[in-house]
Amino acid sequence: MTTLTAPAFAFLFTGILLNAGAQLLLKAGTNALGVITLTRDNWFSMLWRMAHTGPFIAGVACYGVSLLVWIMGLSRVPVSIAYPLLSLAYIINAIAAYFLFGEAMTVMRWLGLGLIIAGVFLIARPA
Repeated sequence: MTTLTAPAFAFLFTGILLNAGAQLLLKAGTNALGVITLTRDNWFSMLWRMAHTGPFIAGVACYGVSLLVWIMGLSRVPVSIAYPLLSLAYIINAIAAYFLFGEAMTVMRWLGLGLIIAGVFLIARPA
């Protein structure tokens, strides 16, 4: 249980993709509903609207499936290797947000993503 095998990586990467997809779907949901503010007077109606908005439903479903897949990956890999791999979701989300939502990708963000990739490579490679 000390190396990152192809099946273990497949479970973890599937969980990462589902997690990233969940974030993007939740953002799409907030784009559809606007700024969400929960108060004592509106919390029930706001949660009701969220529960009936397609992207929110799909995002929560992706989180649920990602949890199951992630647990299957964790059973095969030390958490000290698996958890840093979640950083790949930052990269996936930043690039997807650029294309899907028109979010800015500055030089500093690209540099930061490069550093994340380098860190993940160093952590995931065999000792």
